[in-house]
Amino acid sequence: MIRNFLSAVVAVAALGFTAFSAEEKKAETKTLEGKIVCTKCKLKETADCGNALLVKDGEKTVTYYLFDKAKAEEYHVCGGEKAGKVTGKIVEKDGKKSIEQPKVELTK
Repeated sequence: MIRNFLSAVVAVAALGFTAFSAEEKKAETKTLEGKIVCTKCKLKETADCGNALLVKDGEKTVTYYLFDKAKAEEYHVCGGEKAGKVTGKIVEKDGKKSIEQPKVELTK
């Protein structure tokens, strides 16, 4: 009985590791270009200031939230916008897209 239980635990752990590895592979590094805006002042989506990149995708605009130091970043802008390129790992969680470890280059 214990042997079967341990076998099941090992099998579940292996499946979890495989799923985790697949998620890691999905988070690929890309460079996106768009407008950097404040998530509080411009988008009115958060209680505190943060950074997001708005990217045009055909007729719609896709919002990518930046995992950075928020308003402490030199490229942060409240109420306005700055054109820029952002390179980082693209991840999606709960229907929202984010960029981990963003490297930001202002283009204008």
